[in-house]
Amino acid sequence: MTERHEMPPRGKAALLAARLAEEVPELTTDRLTLRAPRVADFELYARIVLEQDGHRLFGLADRAEAWHDFTNYAAGWLLHGHGIWTVTPRSGGAALGFVLIGLEPGDREPELGYLFSPDHREMGHGHEAATEARRFALDTLRLPSLVSYIGADNAASLVLAERLGAHRDHEAEALLGEAGIQVWRHAGPEGGA
Repeated sequence: MTERHEMPPRGKAALLAARLAEEVPELTTDRLTLRAPRVADFELYARIVLEQDGHRLFGLADRAEAWHDFTNYAAGWLLHGHGIWTVTPRSGGAALGFVLIGLEPGDREPELGYLFSPDHREMGHGHEAATEARRFALDTLRLPSLVSYIGADNAASLVLAERLGAHRDHEAEALLGEAGIQVWRHAGPEGGA
């Protein structure tokens, strides 16, 4: 049985939620749409972060922790002006994964993050969505810096960070002080951090 907090809002609350979602910038690429998250998207988010690899990479123990993580990123739009997008095919259809500009407790600077369902990995979706989210963060929001915090054992994300042109920042890793976490810095609009 679906818990109440995982059900979409109804009535006037649904109308308000829809109006707020309209304020989240919708981004498009050749193949993808990055749109505001919806309650219904949580099912995919939970599956990704709680799968065997996801559990190891994200460290979330159960659906309740996954819900808190998902809603933290969604709330980022209200609190920081950036947050999580749900990634869908541009032609419509089911969600493929998520890309985000996040700021969690312990983060020293905004993070570009990406997570996709196993069925949609290694298809270029992560690169395409992350490239557009990075463009928005650096060119539109003009964030002074953007990094990706990546577990040293997350080979796929490390490869993607390199494909995105990010470089490893050992100084930022030392300041972060989290064993096993690498910091990958994304170049700003003029090529700087």
